[in-house]
Amino acid sequence: MMRKLKWAAGILLALGLLVAAVGYGYVASLDLELEPQGNPSARASDLDFVRNGVTEKRGRVLAVLSSTPRFDGERRKAGYELTELSRAYWVFVANGYEVDIASPRGGSPPQVLDDGLVDADYAFLNDDGAQAKLADTLRLADVDPTRYDAVYFVGGKGAMFDFPGNADIARIVRDIHPRGVVGAVCHGPAALLGIELADGRPLLAGRRVTGFTNAEELFLIENAREAFGFLLQDELARQSGGVVEAPMYVENTVVDGRLVTGQNPWSTWSVAEEMVRALGHEPVPRQATGEEVAVQLLATYHRDGLAAALAQKAASPRPSKHLLLMHAVVAAMQWELGEAWRLQQLARN
Repeated sequence: MMRKLKWAAGILLALGLLVAAVGYGYVASLDLELEPQGNPSARASDLDFVRNGVTEKRGRVLAVLSSTPRFDGERRKAGYELTELSRAYWVFVANGYEVDIASPRGGSPPQVLDDGLVDADYAFLNDDGAQAKLADTLRLADVDPTRYDAVYFVGGKGAMFDFPGNADIARIVRDIHPRGVVGAVCHGPAALLGIELADGRPLLAGRRVTGFTNAEELFLIENAREAFGFLLQDELARQSGGVVEAPMYVENTVVDGRLVTGQNPWSTWSVAEEMVRALGHEPVPRQATGEEVAVQLLATYHRDGLAAALAQKAASPRPSKHLLLMHAVVAAMQWELGEAWRLQQLARN
């Protein structure tokens, strides 16, 4: 018996080594080390769309961040997502808008710094003016909404706690909505919940919106319902005219008049640019990032299949292979192995 067990253990070890070797060979074949990386030294002047932006001063946008640092019994980090601020910030600046930054408590709010930063993110981190605003954000109670043409609610899990029911957010939205633009991305649409306009109508009644979906939330946090107290998609659906849901982690921005909402972090660029359009201006042309190209391919894949996505890829700028492979991993973790295989083909070919 012992000999058989040793023999079986030897076979399992050999198989494990074989799988590891194959896996290593597969990863090596992807040439991920050749993937373009963001430049940690990037400045605003390195961003073509900012450098070539409009010179006229068109107005001001208020960006609102969460002040909540942790949640789920202090086990998880909350705060706001840097990329959902930095990318929108430069879009607004390039299109002639000064950006002020506010938070419920004021001061320096808790930040979540993701992997995969692009030049625009690094440029924000390296910009003295932007960092000065971030280090001493306006307290929402002190904000005069009449100074702003638009308000933009930045996502991050903290938004689920200090945005809903915030009297100052309601005051700001009530003032800006009739004459300006209200935008929000990812968890940011939590700010829109429960707001009544000056005439008593609920802001979201009959409006098409989106936000971080139940599928996206529960994939990341199994106990999300308990940790947050509610799921954003559920509450948006209850209060609005309908939630527009795209596949997980694919760009999805919904425009309903002067209300602009985005589903997830990959919707940040389009939310900001649609806000500029809603303000009456065509956004300054901007070269899509590798992430954006990858997300466009994923949208085509989910809508029209692998062949159509591969044909589009052949005619597109270089997509982010990392992001395409991340979607393959997400599919594999959900035991959608055929989907995972097709998505890795989209990344490789």
